[in-house]
Amino acid sequence: QIGAEIMEKGGNAFDAMVATELALAVAYPYAGNIGGGGFMVFRKANGEIGCLDYREKAPLAATKNMFLDKDGKVIRGKSTETPLAIGVPGTIAGMFAVNKKYGSMPMSEILKPVIALAEKGVIVTKNQERTLANYREAIIKANGENTKFPTGSKENDTVKYPVLAETFRRIAQNGRNEFYKGQTAKTLVKYLNEKGGIITMKDLAKYEARWRNPLTFNYKDLKVISMSPPSSGGICLAQILKMIAPYDLSKKGHNSAESIQVIVEAERRAYADRSY
Repeated sequence: QIGAEIMEKGGNAFDAMVATELALAVAYPYAGNIGGGGFMVFRKANGEIGCLDYREKAPLAATKNMFLDKDGKVIRGKSTETPLAIGVPGTIAGMFAVNKKYGSMPMSEILKPVIALAEKGVIVTKNQERTLANYREAIIKANGENTKFPTGSKENDTVKYPVLAETFRRIAQNGRNEFYKGQTAKTLVKYLNEKGGIITMKDLAKYEARWRNPLTFNYKDLKVISMSPPSSGGICLAQILKMIAPYDLSKKGHNSAESIQVIVEAERRAYADRSY
């Protein structure tokens, strides 16, 4: 809804994307964030294509063996459930990069409805109630019993995010550098260091989103535009489709045993290759 409203106010598709990405950080943090990162792939009406890499990056102090014990074995949970698992966030850098190159509205305007949403609050869905319940122990383990995240929320409860709203307000006022060099950066680094993390102010200051060339390939009579490395998705998709292209799956029947076998075998090989 916020993305559509941005377009109704004169914003373009890139403005709407940025607004939607940031609104998801409020309404559906399972899918949106400002503490993580992502990839963007686009095709404009004039045929121009492109992609942006704003994925999280490893801190400068990270090492290749940091999640292994003295015998070289993976320490269970260390790479997924500790502050050492966190990469340098890229979302804010990515959204400002998109806005600078392709946006038509100032970020301060795009952020207004996002801030309002965080202040007004969002209604918890049945699915979110279930998710919060499933992760309640993990959230408390990471943040303590006094966590500000509403782990006990039920369906139709309204959850407000005043601290997140204030963070967005500072970003709207001070720009990209607020997150990577300003008060928000200092607060983030202090918190992570207290928890045993290794992200520093230098890590945040050095972060840059990268414009890259998309990975393109043909599948039968279709041209597919996908994300290039460091994402493995585009390459993996190309491998799968190229492997199944020689087979006439339509004749084998949708979801038939023969079709499923061809697809699964192609996926198995592509994913085995990706794991290396």
